[in-house]
Amino acid sequence: MAVTHPLFNDPVAISPTADPVSGGQAVAPSAAAPQATPAFSPLYQQIKALLLQSLESGEWKSGAAIPSEQELATRFKVSQGTVRKAIDELSIDNLLVRRQGKGTFVATHAERQVQYRFLKLVPEHGDANRDGRAQRQIVECKRARASSEVARGLGLRPGDAVLQVRRVLSFSACPTILEDIWLPGTPFKGLTAERLRNDDGPMYALFEREFDVRMVRAEEKIRAVLPDATQMELLVVTSSTPLLSVERIAYTYNDAPMEMRQCLYLTSNHYYRNELH
Repeated sequence: MAVTHPLFNDPVAISPTADPVSGGQAVAPSAAAPQATPAFSPLYQQIKALLLQSLESGEWKSGAAIPSEQELATRFKVSQGTVRKAIDELSIDNLLVRRQGKGTFVATHAERQVQYRFLKLVPEHGDANRDGRAQRQIVECKRARASSEVARGLGLRPGDAVLQVRRVLSFSACPTILEDIWLPGTPFKGLTAERLRNDDGPMYALFEREFDVRMVRAEEKIRAVLPDATQMELLVVTSSTPLLSVERIAYTYNDAPMEMRQCLYLTSNHYYRNELH
């Protein structure tokens, strides 16, 4: 699910003169302004952009409570309804989580309803909980230099330092997913195979907790492929076994690419499910 960062207009537009409850438009520039037509966004979208800036800067950490709607309304000098609409959108984007009677919190991949939202492979009968937690095997975790393809995907220069991880996920002792993962070297300095093996939670939750990196959206490309010799061995399949190849780029705030992942899915007992809205 893509997260759209709205265009934030001049700060003077966030003022009591706008129609806050209905998400009114920002005040237009005077006639003396340049001829170019400005891009306007509803006031709640501008508040959403400011909240995203606070999330990106680390003002509110993963799992932490954000200020109340009234406090944010006072801070931005808008109505509480405008703030509520901005928070509603961030909740739909899985960036914030409302908890009845407790407030609104920064979403984390450690939460059950969020932790596996990028994994779209489900058991054949549709019960995502049937197989239980995947058994994980870290095949390798090493420092490497970014190839041209990896550099392009992560917004790096060819030859820049990256961390390369290969792991196999099994369900009911059956190898099902082979993942090759590349991470930019600097943000993930100190990540080792031992740390990955010793952590039994979702990998993205580890990234949040240990490296302060939160994946907020991803883009995928999907195609059918046949395995090579190494992939055959790791997934225990033959050369004629069809596999689903899923190439993913995961982004943190401000559309910064933070992970490139190439996955091979064995779909004899699973299928890829996506919800379209």
